[in-house]
Order: sequence, then structure tokens, then C-alpha cells
Amino acid sequence: MFIVDTELRKREAAGKPIRIGMVGAGFMARGIAMQIARHVPGLELVAISNRNVEAARLAFADAGVEGAKFVSSPTALEAAIAARRPAVTDDPFLLCDAEGIDAIVEVTGAVEFSSHVAMRAIAGGKHLALMNAELDSTIGPLLKVYADRAGVIVTNTEGDQPGVIMNLYRWVQGIGIRPVLCGNIKGLHDPYRNPTTQEGFAHKWGMKAPMVTSFADGTKISFENAIVANATGMRVAKRGMHGPTVEPGTPIQDAVGWYPLHDLIDGPGIVDYVVGAMPNPGVFVLGTTECPTERHYLSLYKLGPGPLYCFYWPYHLCHFEVPTTVARAVLFNDAAIAPKGPPTVDVVATAKIDLTAGATIDGIGHYMTYGIAENADVAHRDRLLPMGLAEGCRLKRSVPKDQVLTYDDVTLPAGRLSDRLRAEQDVMFFGSPAASAGPATLKREPVTA
Repeated sequence: MFIVDTELRKREAAGKPIRIGMVGAGFMARGIAMQIARHVPGLELVAISNRNVEAARLAFADAGVEGAKFVSSPTALEAAIAARRPAVTDDPFLLCDAEGIDAIVEVTGAVEFSSHVAMRAIAGGKHLALMNAELDSTIGPLLKVYADRAGVIVTNTEGDQPGVIMNLYRWVQGIGIRPVLCGNIKGLHDPYRNPTTQEGFAHKWGMKAPMVTSFADGTKISFENAIVANATGMRVAKRGMHGPTVEPGTPIQDAVGWYPLHDLIDGPGIVDYVVGAMPNPGVFVLGTTECPTERHYLSLYKLGPGPLYCFYWPYHLCHFEVPTTVARAVLFNDAAIAPKGPPTVDVVATAKIDLTAGATIDGIGHYMTYGIAENADVAHRDRLLPMGLAEGCRLKRSVPKDQVLTYDDVTLPAGRLSDRLRAEQDVMFFGSPAASAGPATLKREPVTA
């Protein structure tokens, strides 16, 4: 959206930059801070919250911004913003509550913690950009309802695959072609990878091993494709998606022959992925048209004879494009990607190893579970355990490797906001909560620190 840079320059010239608070100071967050500070006029990162305050201070320093002030109250934060002095804190709710911040960028990848931040940001009248596929996939449709009521935008981000796919999807629609598959290009998919196997790669790039593992074991792509499905109304053709593996270097244009045509044409379309194709790590959309004249033109323009046509974007650049997402939300009330209504695809927890009764499930990208995509109505009907809620659950019984977990297999941790919100989302869109806790989980309590 090249109109965004023009509008941001106007904001910069008027001395009215969009003011951003960021929650998280990890690998991606540091890149976002650098991009805003060095390359995007019209945006100002005014505060970073992180559990380790020194990491927040370092994120500013790496971006060339010195003199960040520690604040511990909304008043102190508001004073720092007014003085154009960057602020750091260990309390994310200060960013959600303080006047003078237009948008919150959430970059933690956590679910329970981020559910508190998201609800507080929306209540505080802040636009919310989630670089957090885990949260978005788990309770994104409900967050969209709350955001609409509050008159703010909740959106996942460009740069990450969901936002890039949605930009391409909207472009394909805009030229009159019906999208029937939204796809992701992967270089590796092995559901049994774990932090030990991925430690070397993580160390090389300065990332955390569980994050890298969630990419390799398929959990992250399941979350990302669920977000795309929820934004478009698409589904998955089967549990786990088709996910064909092709010869390394195979051009993505060949994707028109990799998926059963009836899965694409009959119904709302599907989300899926491929392993091994090029350009990696790009995204693609398969579209179709019934118009003979349009088919003639598409053939002339070297897209093939049909009935499927492949459109692709050769890369996704993660933190580089996040500032554009924020600007679209604040300037144009436009979400890069957000749920359009009821959830259509969910991500369900699956045993990575034989799980033993009495064990407590570890986190996303760890040793015990991986996530796979399933249609949301099936997940609700069969009471399948959402991957975003699996961490911290205690196993009531043993579960064999590769079996999908259900709510009946586990005891949920007590008192989690994410469970309450998920139950509320289930009731709103499916008429009943899938969790065994039942309607009592819907008790509304204030979100506090």
C-alpha cells in the first residue's frame, strides 16, 4: 500500500507521528524497533515493555535510541511521552492505559500473558497489532468482536505470512479472480523436531530454540494458516492439510496440479502449504475464473490454460513490514488481516511423543506436542484441545504419539483468562463451550495486573 508512506510523511511534517507502544523485546521486537527508529518517518516508538527491562532498553539502544527512562506508572509514562523521551517498563498494562499511545504492537508469542495485554489494550482504546499467531489463532475471532465494539482495529501483521497472504488474496480478488487456495511455502516440515534438534540453527541466528522448533514441526504454519482461514472463510481439506512435498527448487507455478481440484472449487476454498517449492519462503494463492475471455487473457499473460492460476509473492520480510500494518490501522482503520466472523479453522494439540498420565504439557515448540490444523466445527464437536491452551495442562491419562488431545484428556490450569475467553468465543459462535468447565467459565472479571 504505497499510499501509506505518503500519509506517514504528512504526519511527520505536521509533527504528529503515530505513537506506538511495544510489548516484548525479543528477536522480532528488536527488528521492529530498529525499523521504526531508522527507516519509517511518521511513526514513533515511545515505549517498550518487557519482563526483563534491560532487554527493552537494549532494543532501543540497538535502534540508535538512547536515554530510555524506566517508568512505573501511567502518569510517568505519559510525562515521558509528552517530553519525547523513550520509556521502558516491566508492566505492559501501562502502555495499554496511558494517554498518548495510538497502537500497541504485541510481539511475545505467548497466549495467556498476551490475552491479558490484548483485552487491556482494546479496553484502553488502542489499536492492536499482533505479531502473535498463537494468540490470534486461539481467540482472534473473539478479540475482533471486542475491538469492533471499542471502535479499534485488531490485526495480525504484514511481513509474517498471514498478512502477506491476505494482501495477495485481496489483490487477486481485486482483479476479478476467485481465490480458492491460500498457501504457504516451506523448506522443512518434521513434526518430531524439538529444541534439542533445532538448537544449532537457533544459536546461529540469535533466536530461541522453541521458536525455531515451532516453525520446523508445523505448529507455526498451522497457526498462520488458521488465521488466513478465519479471515477469508476458507477451511482445510483434511486434518493437517495436504502439505505436498515436491522436489527442491520446483517452481511454485506448478502448484496448480498439486491439490485435488474438488477441494478447491467445491466450497469456500482451502488453506494449505507445500514443502520444497521455490521461491521459499514465499506465499501463493490459487485462483480461478469461469469467464472464457478472462481465461484467454490469463493464458496470454503466461499464467497457463486454467482452470487454476497461480499468483505468488516471493518472500515475507517479518519485522520490516510491521510499521505498515500499524499505519494502516491508525490512518485508515484497515486491518492487514483479521477474522471475518466465526472461526473456520483451529489448531489442535497432538502428541509429539508418547505422553504419560500425570505429566504437565510443556510449551509450544517444545518436546511434548505439535499443532495441526483442523476445521473449527470439527474441533468444537469433538472437544479437541486447542494448541494455544495446551501448555500447563495436566494429563489425566496417557496419550500415544500422534494422537490429537481432547479436553477430556487433560485438566486445565486454574484461573486462566485465555480459557475463559476461549469458552466465551465457543459460546458466541458455536452455542456452547467445548471445555468441560462449562458455562461457569464465562464469569466476567476485570483484567488486571
